Amino acid sequence: MPIALLALTISAFAIGTTEFVIVGLLPTIAADLGVNLPSAGLLVSLYALGVAIGAPVLTALTGKLPRKALLLALMVLFTLGNLLAWQAPGYTSLVVARILTGLAHGVFFSIGSTIATSLVPREKAASAIAIMFTGLTVALVTGVPLGTFIGQHFGWRETFLAVSALGLVAFIGSLLYVPKNIAHSAPASLLQQVKVLGEPRLLLVYAMTAVGYGGSFIAFTFLAPLLQQVSGFTAGAVGLVMLVYGVSVAVGNIWGGKLADRRGPVGALKIIFMGLAVVLLAVTFAAPFKWLMLAVVLAWGAFAFGNVAGLQVYVVQQAEHYTPRAVDVASGLNIAAFNLGIAGGAWGGGLIVEHLGLVHTGWIGALVVLGAFGLTVLSGRLDARNPRPAVAGAEKRARVAAH
Repeated sequence: MPIALLALTISAFAIGTTEFVIVGLLPTIAADLGVNLPSAGLLVSLYALGVAIGAPVLTALTGKLPRKALLLALMVLFTLGNLLAWQAPGYTSLVVARILTGLAHGVFFSIGSTIATSLVPREKAASAIAIMFTGLTVALVTGVPLGTFIGQHFGWRETFLAVSALGLVAFIGSLLYVPKNIAHSAPASLLQQVKVLGEPRLLLVYAMTAVGYGGSFIAFTFLAPLLQQVSGFTAGAVGLVMLVYGVSVAVGNIWGGKLADRRGPVGALKIIFMGLAVVLLAVTFAAPFKWLMLAVVLAWGAFAFGNVAGLQVYVVQQAEHYTPRAVDVASGLNIAAFNLGIAGGAWGGGLIVEHLGLVHTGWIGALVVLGAFGLTVLSGRLDARNPRPAVAGAEKRARVAAH
């Protein structure tokens, strides 16, 4: 494996950690900054909104910049954003820090695949992309629980300092080992992206993605306060629960991909969305019981991200049929839909916590996920009315892109 590819993987690990570690730190941050939990939840929403905007818009605007220079600038922005979070004097400055890091996140994953494939022979391109995206999976399994542990024992600011150090390591690795002249084609223009958004069948898939993840993040955003205030876990134990969740996510990713291979994306997504809705409903009843809640969290992780492969496969299939000249654009916009769902779910969860209480995030999230299940059923029926030949290689490309 080229050392430059390792630098990209470290970058992905750092970025994945900073996106999701905030979930385990919400009670600590809220108490320290003197804000309520819904306001702290906006730190999740605004980061995801930064990703959703940064991916399509900034990638298009920076299309003419050399890839290495852009990569280094992104890691500088990411590191500075986390340093600002470390030293944030108040809530507003922490919000700004989260938005900045979210913008860097969006562009990084837009250009990362191009850079990764340039580092290896053509026949190893898919493996290079998979290795880079492994950083995200490892972040959920190790980075998030470790960051939560640091935040609970040494202060939430030190978590962002640790992530900044990872960003610095990734910057140095990229500076030393990523080649200067990386060939790349111009990314999709904003006009091309708007044209993709004019295709109703793709919009339906984006809605499935946004609604499905929105429902999950209604509850997941406030998992830490739920575990502490309702289930009775200590602050220090939350990191261990997040570790259980992360391991389950890794297993669920593999299981979801294999399920999509066997049953096709629509069949797999119906099973996963229904399973996720059942688990979220169970949160409402299991929350007061510590060990039962731990079992539910374990099941939750298996379903929470198990739909990634199916959704990416499906959006590529639809794009090959309806927008064959903009398949990459369509796939990238699904990542934006994913983050819009996170943003909306975290915001909506904050309103639920404020007006109803923590335990109500579970069953309401389940209802929203059932909406994603309904959209999936509808899309499957539309496919049956308008059958199309299977697109060779679409599933494989999407699985790699969503690894």
